[in-house]
Amino acid sequence: MSLQKKHWMVTLQEVFYPALAAVGIPSNSITFLIILRRNCMLSKSSTFYLMAMSVADNLVLLFIVVLELSVKYHQQEPFWSYEPWCSLRDIFNYGAYNASTWLVVVFTVERFISIHTWKVKNKICTQRCAAWTITAVFLFSHLCAIPYFWSNTSVYTNNQTRCIYSPEAPSHLIHTLVWFQTLQAYVFPFVIILTLNGLTLRLISLSNRVHITADLTSRVNKVMPLLRSRKRKSVVLLVTVSMSFVLLSVTRAITQIILRTTHMYTLDRNDYNLKINIAADTGTMLSLSNAAANMYLYVCTQSRFRQEFSACARQVSFCCKTRL
Repeated sequence: MSLQKKHWMVTLQEVFYPALAAVGIPSNSITFLIILRRNCMLSKSSTFYLMAMSVADNLVLLFIVVLELSVKYHQQEPFWSYEPWCSLRDIFNYGAYNASTWLVVVFTVERFISIHTWKVKNKICTQRCAAWTITAVFLFSHLCAIPYFWSNTSVYTNNQTRCIYSPEAPSHLIHTLVWFQTLQAYVFPFVIILTLNGLTLRLISLSNRVHITADLTSRVNKVMPLLRSRKRKSVVLLVTVSMSFVLLSVTRAITQIILRTTHMYTLDRNDYNLKINIAADTGTMLSLSNAAANMYLYVCTQSRFRQEFSACARQVSFCCKTRL
């Protein structure tokens, strides 16, 4: 009996997801340790947010990339095809993904406030506020995923156990969950991030044209270079993190909206003769790459982080040589 030829998209994903996890998990761990233990010239609140993003990204890589997708492409019947893992899988998956997404959003909001509102900055851009915000993001991200416990079920069909949407679940529940996840993971974050980044760039452009009054000129001239340097670094960090998230996620957002608003919603997602399936899985790979990209973005855009990273690399290299 002839074996069916494996589609190149399947082969690509079999290689891509384990490689993504192998690169991303160490990168996020290194980023967390550098920001925690080294002086990267970041505000205390930004330090909290960036460390929390590293943790959330590692959860995405662990639950979605390793335990779901990597296992899916290397096992015929993954462990999460069976109960109780089938019911719990999406709680952890969507909880981790939503936490990673909304940490980028709240970081964008916090940096926008820090750059433009001096009065509110002292109340909101603090370690205490950052800690409470991060806790709330993780909590609500997982609470919003709890309804998936009742949407999935393990079934045995075609000599294979699969985890699918429960046939007994009301159709309006499934559609509500799917649309709610699409809105909170893509539409709302995109709107907030693009709006705040647009306002930030516009306000900076306008501020460069404002004339300083004579009685403030001497005082401003003393502090303006430092303020401009700090503002520039904050803007670069803000735009780098938030816009890379948008650019890497936009393909998945578009394909998911297409799948949910057309008859394609019911098609076989394993049929790669359909171009929408190739586009959708490509979007998924790009979107999940967000979880492994931050360290490389910081190295490219933040000189102080780059210096600390290089120092750590030299220290590790020296320790390895001395042991040899």
